[in-house]
Amino acid sequence: MGRKYFGTDGIRGRVGQSPITPDFVMRLGYAAGTTLVARDQLPAGDHPTVLIGKDTRISGYMLEAALEAGFAAAGVDVMLCGPMPTPAVAYLTRALRLQAGVVISASHNPFDDNGIKFFSAQGTKLPDVVEHEIEARLDQPMVCMDSAQLGKARRVDDAAGRYIEFCKSTFPNDLDLRGLKIVVDSAHGAAYHVAPSVFHELGAEIVDVGGAPNGLNINDGVGATAPAAVRRAVTEARADFGIALDGDGDRLVMIDAAGELYDGDRLLYVIARHRAKSGQVEGVVGTLMSNLGFEHALSRLGIACGRAKVGDRYVLEMLQARGWVLGGENSGHIICLDRHTTGDGIIAALQVLAALRADGETLGSACADLTLYPQRLINVRMQAGFDWASDNGIRTAVTEAESELDGAGRVLLRPSGTEPLLRVMVEGQDAAAVTRHSELIAAAVRAAASD
Repeated sequence: MGRKYFGTDGIRGRVGQSPITPDFVMRLGYAAGTTLVARDQLPAGDHPTVLIGKDTRISGYMLEAALEAGFAAAGVDVMLCGPMPTPAVAYLTRALRLQAGVVISASHNPFDDNGIKFFSAQGTKLPDVVEHEIEARLDQPMVCMDSAQLGKARRVDDAAGRYIEFCKSTFPNDLDLRGLKIVVDSAHGAAYHVAPSVFHELGAEIVDVGGAPNGLNINDGVGATAPAAVRRAVTEARADFGIALDGDGDRLVMIDAAGELYDGDRLLYVIARHRAKSGQVEGVVGTLMSNLGFEHALSRLGIACGRAKVGDRYVLEMLQARGWVLGGENSGHIICLDRHTTGDGIIAALQVLAALRADGETLGSACADLTLYPQRLINVRMQAGFDWASDNGIRTAVTEAESELDGAGRVLLRPSGTEPLLRVMVEGQDAAAVTRHSELIAAAVRAAASD
C-alpha cells in the first residue's frame, strides 16, 4: 500500500506549500495523537505523552505550535525540548518512557524547507503500518476532546545536558580526546549547542564552526553537505580532525589534518575494521548506494555486507532482521545499534575517534586497505509521477552503460524519497566511463522528463 504523505524520512516539503502548512501540520498532530490514544493501553485518566524537538529553521516555531495544538486536541500531552538533534529526540523519547517523539526538521535541506518525522516509544522510526494508520486518520474530521481531556504542554529544560551525557557514555571509559584539536561544524543546525560540548568534555580543544544559527542559515555553506567550510577551518587552525554534521545532527563526514574528506562508507569501514580485530562484527549493512570498493574491503576482512534500500530506516530494518549492529549510508548516516537506536552523527564520530585512539592510527592509515571505485551521482529534477522506468531512451542509455561496464561496475536509478528528483548513479573502475555514462543517462532523463 502506497503512502500519500510519508516518504523515506517522514513528511517533507517547502514551507507554506502542501503539506508543510500550519493547518495540515495541526491535523497531522491530531491524526498522530488519535492513533496513539487508540493504540496505547494506558491506565484510566493517563494521557499519552509525546516529545517534540526541532532544528533551527525559523518555520519551526510555527510548525511546533501547530503540532502542539493538534496533539492537545486529541488528548495527548506534549513535552517541548526546543532545538535538538534528531537522534537526541529518539534517545529522550526512550529515556523518558514516552509514547512517541516528533522532530520538526528537513535535515540537510535549505531553510525554507521543513518536515515532520516520528519516533516510536523505543526510539526507532515508526513502522510503515503506523504511518499508514496516521495517514488514514488524516482523512477523518478533526474534533476536540472534551475540555477536561485536552492535552497539556511543558518544556524539558535539561534536554541538552541529558543528551550530552548520553553521547559521552558511548565513548570508552579508558580513552579520552586530550591532545586533539577538533573543528566541529554543526551546520548552524540542531546540534549547535550540544556537539561542541560533547567533544570538549572528553578532552579535545574545539574550534566551533556553523554554531551561530539565525533561523535562515541552516546548512548554508556549512555542515556535512558543504564540507569546504570545515576543511578550510581544519587547515587554518592546524587541527587534527574536522567533524561536520548536517542540520539535524544525524549525518556525519570527517576531515583529517591533511584536508582529505571521509564519507560514510570510509567512516563505517574504520569502525568495522577496528571491531573486527576483536571479533565484534559479523556483518555490516550498507545501501544500494554504498561503494563497491567498500563491499570488497569488508569481504577481505571476513565481514559480510548486506545492501538495503536507500534510507536509514531500511538499513535499520535489515540490521534488526540479521541481528547485526553496524550499518549506514555513504551520505554519512551511520547506525551503531549497540550504542543508539538510530543514526547519530555525534555518536558515529565518537566511534571513529575511539577506534583511532585505541589502535594508534590516523584516518588515512585506517582506510589504507579501502579503495573506493569512481562513482558519479547526478540529481535530475522531474515532475511527480513521471514514469521514468518505462521510457525507451532512458532504458537504452542504461543498457549501453551496463554493457560497457561488463560486470565491473553498477548503474542505479532511483527517485529521491524527500525531493522531486531522480538520482542517477554510475560506478565502476574506469573513471572516464563512469563520467560519460552518468552524463548520458542524466541527459536521457532530462529529455524524457521535458517531453
